[in-house]
Amino acid sequence: MPDLLILGASSDIASACAHQYAAKGYQVWLAGRNMEALKKDAANLTIRYKLKAEAVYFDAADFASHKTFTTSLGFVPDVVIVAFGYLGDQQLAEHDWDETTRIINSNYTGAVSILNELANLMEKEKKGVIVGISSVAGIRGKKNNYIYGSAKAGFTTYLSGLRGRLVAAGVHVVTVLPGYVDTKMTAGMKLPSPLTAQPQLVAHDIYKAVASKKNIIYSKGLWRYVMLVFTSIPESIYKKLNIG
Repeated sequence: MPDLLILGASSDIASACAHQYAAKGYQVWLAGRNMEALKKDAANLTIRYKLKAEAVYFDAADFASHKTFTTSLGFVPDVVIVAFGYLGDQQLAEHDWDETTRIINSNYTGAVSILNELANLMEKEKKGVIVGISSVAGIRGKKNNYIYGSAKAGFTTYLSGLRGRLVAAGVHVVTVLPGYVDTKMTAGMKLPSPLTAQPQLVAHDIYKAVASKKNIIYSKGLWRYVMLVFTSIPESIYKKLNIG
């Protein structure tokens, strides 16, 4: 039975992925800090799908623990999904370095730290798929969230290079750029319906992308065209726009 490891398993997208993969017969490992909630989720998956689901403690910001975390698993996952992230407060971050580092560590440094460890194991075993959930916010900086966007830009670039490194070992890397998603993180935000996906759709798209070895996916295909226009705007004009 194949193993799925979800890092940052408390998010709405992560939960949807857990159900998507459990329904397909995967053993699911839910990794995160909120052990009480994750244990309940694992028990629910175990009962509902009649398989093994377990909760394991993982702190993306505790970089020193990441090597021990990977070795303590006792197995090399068939699929790893990096689902943790933190939108943060741009205005606060502009004046508070602690908020800045929280955003960067949650969206970039923590992901790079743990994936460096997992990539080495998967490369050695010559198997597996890594899925990184990044963001369209990393494609071009916006004045209202450029710290978050810059961290996601770094993560997207990291995944691209990792994909090139691991292809010779038979390990595949998928970059997910879901656009707007109706989740707890975006609660209260006014999101355009045609560009907003539900977590279940993102999870379904991730499963299909892994199965077909897609490199980069959007959950709403319209985003490809939106970003094509978005990136074609001259900087002299773009810097004056108030794009949310």
